[in-house]
Amino acid sequence: MEKVLKKSNSDKGLMQKPGKNGNTNRFLVTVNVLGSAGPIRFVANEGDSVSEVIDAALKLYGREQRLPQLGSDVNSFLLYPANAGLDALKPSESVKSSGMRNFILCKKEGIPQMKESKSEIIARKRGNSLKAWLNKSLTFKISSH
Repeated sequence: MEKVLKKSNSDKGLMQKPGKNGNTNRFLVTVNVLGSAGPIRFVANEGDSVSEVIDAALKLYGREQRLPQLGSDVNSFLLYPANAGLDALKPSESVKSSGMRNFILCKKEGIPQMKESKSEIIARKRGNSLKAWLNKSLTFKISSH
């Protein structure tokens, strides 16, 4: 005898949970953190912004005591769709707008702060090279006598 199984909403990755204004669609999100051993999976609302998804991922990551430690500053991270494009999602945009369920979480690279102007750096390098040349030439002359 064959059994016929009905697919529920949870089998499709969507779950219905009643909210204040009726039904709210929820879905399973998978976030791969660069440098971590495996993905983080949690349920998010369709209306959640990218920054809310990043926040939830960081909290879950910290709760599971994963390494490397990431911290909790949402503004220090970018969320990329796992299967599409090279552009990071905007923090204010809705997760639903990306149409994706799998993401990659990356820490933003810090932009080095230039404390010296370009001319000061060049002058310092020229000064060091002149000093090195003088030391080399004086050492050579002294050792030759």
